[in-house]
Amino acid sequence: MEKIKVVNQSAFNLPCYETSGAAGMDVRAAIKEPVTLQPLERALIPTGLFVELPVGYEMQVRPRSGLAAKHGITVLNAPGTIDADYRGEIKVILINLSNTSFEILPGERIAQLVVSRCEQVGWEPVEVLSETVRGTGGFGSTGGVKELEKK
Repeated sequence: MEKIKVVNQSAFNLPCYETSGAAGMDVRAAIKEPVTLQPLERALIPTGLFVELPVGYEMQVRPRSGLAAKHGITVLNAPGTIDADYRGEIKVILINLSNTSFEILPGERIAQLVVSRCEQVGWEPVEVLSETVRGTGGFGSTGGVKELEKK
């Protein structure tokens, strides 16, 4: 297991995996007072966490399915990306997509963090790409969107 250096300036425990098969760790709102999100309002919520990811890794900030399904609260730029050379505080852009206000409480689990390896690539300009069975089939090319386009 890779170890990630972290500074925790929040009043809460570090994020952790809740089950042995979990991919993400829930992160909490490091706020002193509740924040109310009105319908279609967004807010930048601090976590109090600062990380030092090894080169070749990234951290993604993803929505929590429970908040999204029950309250319409999601991460606006999902997934948000934390680069290996970023040293600032991790903050989460939340948006309320419901038609009722929602109160974010101090310490509330607001998103999940997923750490994974990533590669940097270089471009090789060419005139033609190799052929595949799928070819240029894009959105819905395996079903779904084509039915919508007919309507």
